[in-house]
Amino acid sequence: MNVLSQFTPEGGWPGLGGFGLPKGVYAAGRLDRDSEGLLLLTDDGRLQARIAAPGSGIRKTYLAQVEGAPDDRALGRLRDGVALRDGPARALAARAVPPPGWLGPRDPPVRARRSVPDHWIELVLGEGRNRQVRRMTAHVGLPTLRLVRVRIGPWALGGLAPGEWREEGPPPPG
Repeated sequence: MNVLSQFTPEGGWPGLGGFGLPKGVYAAGRLDRDSEGLLLLTDDGRLQARIAAPGSGIRKTYLAQVEGAPDDRALGRLRDGVALRDGPARALAARAVPPPGWLGPRDPPVRARRSVPDHWIELVLGEGRNRQVRRMTAHVGLPTLRLVRVRIGPWALGGLAPGEWREEGPPPPG
C-alpha cells in the first residue's frame, strides 16, 4: 500500500523500483495506491497483456472490508450485476467472510464509525476495471474501506507480507 504499481515514483509516491526486483519484469495489472495485495510481475509480454486486459476472463479474488453489513440482497446484487458508468459489472462470486486473521493492521488505519459496523466480503471478478470493486460495493451501499487482492488466476498471495516477493514458475497450461 502507498506504492505505485509502476517502477518509477510519481507525485511523491514511491514505485516498485526500490524493491530489488529482477530486471526485465513488468507489472501485469495494477493496484490502486490505496489497495493492497497480490501484484504479478512477469517478463512474458503475452502473459502480461492477458492478465492486464479488462476482459481477459482471468479471475481475480479480493477481500474487501466494507462499511455496513452485507446482507443477502446486497451480495445478490453484486453477483447479478450493477450498472456502473462504464458499463455493467458483476461478481462471479460474492460472500460475507470473517475478518482475515492473517492480515495485519492497515497504515493508515481505516476510518471507524461507532454507529456503522464494518464487515468483510470476498469478491471474485472475471475482469478488472479501474477501481471496479470499490465502485461496485459503493453502488450497493457498502463503501469499501480496505481492499486486498488475494488471488489472480492460479497465483495466490499466500503468506507474503507487504513489500515481499517470490519467484513462481510459469502458469499451468490452459
